[in-house]
Amino acid sequence: MTRYFDPFEGFDRMLASAQGQWRGGQMLLDAYEKDDVYVLRFDLPGVSQDDIDLTVENNVLTVRARRDIEDTVGANWLIRERPSGVHSRSVRLGQRLDVSEISARYESGVLAVNIPIREEAKPQKIEVEIADMTPAIEAASV
Repeated sequence: MTRYFDPFEGFDRMLASAQGQWRGGQMLLDAYEKDDVYVLRFDLPGVSQDDIDLTVENNVLTVRARRDIEDTVGANWLIRERPSGVHSRSVRLGQRLDVSEISARYESGVLAVNIPIREEAKPQKIEVEIADMTPAIEAASV
């Protein structure tokens, strides 16, 4: 399994705990490109589809999710590690992606976001013309 280094992960965790957001880590993300589409998959276990907000502004995709605290009035908590509250994650999108064609699907706690590559950003095949092989000067024999 490959894990990419996030230089701001520690800072994000500090801010999240200070702001009452999800504690215990950030919103995990897998990203890959297949068939001219970028696919981003966010783990959002225990989040209702109605509590997910997905926006794009200035080529920045932002996912916000809320998981409510369970109603456990009178419970004597022994361990409470599952995060609750609001968490967000932003991903800067490149100019070659078509943000007007983004689609998303939420299933089994995973939000899959599909972002196609713009047609004009895809590699183009350029036809090479064959030059006219007629000589520029014709010589006649006398």
